[in-house]
Amino acid sequence: MLPELPKNFDSASAEKRWVKEWLDEGRYHYDPSRSREETFSIDTPPPTVSGYLHIGHVFSYTQTDFVARYQRMRGRNVFYPMGWDDNGLPTERRVQMHFHVRCDPTLPYDAEMSNLEPANSKTRSGQARHVSRQNFIELCNRLTVQDEEQFKDLWTRLGLSVDWRQEYATIDAKSRRISQMSFYDLLDKGHVYQSTSPIMWDTGFQTAVAQAEVEDRT
Repeated sequence: MLPELPKNFDSASAEKRWVKEWLDEGRYHYDPSRSREETFSIDTPPPTVSGYLHIGHVFSYTQTDFVARYQRMRGRNVFYPMGWDDNGLPTERRVQMHFHVRCDPTLPYDAEMSNLEPANSKTRSGQARHVSRQNFIELCNRLTVQDEEQFKDLWTRLGLSVDWRQEYATIDAKSRRISQMSFYDLLDKGHVYQSTSPIMWDTGFQTAVAQAEVEDRT
């Protein structure tokens, strides 16, 4: 006799059970021993870890996951990592707003800053606290780790077929090393140059800004 179906489906427990089973089985693991001809690589731009996820993230990454699953069904060895874009101005701005601080490179390092609490409505009403460069970097690392955990939790609950063993961050030591090696490679090939030309400048951060960070208004 078949067991009676429950009147209410416990989706939360079912999600955890299936996610654990998929991870334990290594269902989405990339096999580096297989040939390049058998491999299908997916290189998605890593999401910027400088805010909150929204429905647009879900739409865009589920589309990529359809491709990954289709290629696995064809027997391909799918390389599907997940990365986090957690450096640059968006992260710095998020840390400024979250902790209500500003970086001042002339200040000495303060070890007690490691316990700094997020700003609230009362502390935000006052002047931002100035911190040393090293303290500011530590706050960036601390907050991005928290944000990445939230991102990963949502991707996992959605059932994205990512190989989490290949997880990376643009600010980690490996990514920085690869970026440096790539720069030296371009330098050796004569593709690196200097020139004087107009740029877009952020007067607050005192730095150049990319076109992607600029909003065009008419």
